[in-house]
Amino acid sequence: MSVIERAGLALLHQIDPERAHGLALKALQSGLVPMPAPVTSERLRMQVAGLNLPNPVGLAAGFDKNATALGGLARAGFGFVEVGAATPRPQEGNPRPRLYRLREDAAVINRFGFNNEGAEVIAARLAKRPEGMVLGLNLGANKDSADRAADFATVLTRCGADLDFATVNVSSPNTESLRDLQGAAALAALLAGVMAACNALPHKIPVFLKIAPDLSDQDLADIARVALEAKLDAIIATNTTITRDGLSSPNAVQTGGLSGAPLFERSTRVLARLSELTQGALPLIGVGGIASAEDAYAKIRAGASAVQLYSALTYQGLSLVGEINRGLLKLLDRDGFATLQDAVGTDQDRWL
Repeated sequence: MSVIERAGLALLHQIDPERAHGLALKALQSGLVPMPAPVTSERLRMQVAGLNLPNPVGLAAGFDKNATALGGLARAGFGFVEVGAATPRPQEGNPRPRLYRLREDAAVINRFGFNNEGAEVIAARLAKRPEGMVLGLNLGANKDSADRAADFATVLTRCGADLDFATVNVSSPNTESLRDLQGAAALAALLAGVMAACNALPHKIPVFLKIAPDLSDQDLADIARVALEAKLDAIIATNTTITRDGLSSPNAVQTGGLSGAPLFERSTRVLARLSELTQGALPLIGVGGIASAEDAYAKIRAGASAVQLYSALTYQGLSLVGEINRGLLKLLDRDGFATLQDAVGTDQDRWL
């Protein structure tokens, strides 16, 4: 981390977290954020659901909800970027304050509730996306919708022409009853509508599913079966958790989804179980508590073909992306793997 980045993070941590997040986005939009040279290596290239990723480290949804900082993010060294979540109509989300730092736990709690400017506004920005980046959109539902399942297909229809992939998000804990859509029958019906919308796009794109970490073994088995039957292209494991085990920060009492370091073990176990259930038939993307190359490598060896970050950037800044990629190359050397692909799933049993 550079002196400038360290000073910038220290300044941002002196103000309200949501306001700091907004300032970080504005800095990215204006080009004020110093960008280190991206880490490039053929050993880190990954093919995931037909996408050619220059490296496996992606940006998770939620950082750039409204696709306002695509230019800056395209230069930040990510292998792929996911924006959103987008809903058909604009919505304010839950009342503020709704974002909390848990410094003692290297974690974050949010209860945003899919606040975004709506699919029409976001689609217009996606149409002006920078060339060369692998870009996806997290699909959401309006909280007052009469048919939440249909909302996902609606957003995909409006925005899909300018995407490389789309993610169905039925795992946010901050929209009441949204997680009920992870049940087998409801999920199958929802995915049928999304896949129909995808097939009607000018060009078909991969569709991913993002799941919660707070699922039973039977829930995971049902999701794996439904995902394979629906011919989904990948599963993202996982979203934030509603558990609060082992936290020490005073903000641990806040409601919402917990992300960051405390989520790492839980989300990695879910990832490994999905890897076992799908037997390599479905690529997996690991999310939850990644703050180092070792964390990313553990997800990959548990079964992930790529990973995503968000909360760790709050504490370590964008330089973390390059640090992880450089660290992955050293870990490959240490363990004798020619490429990152060779390492996928090689330590799955440790997490089962």
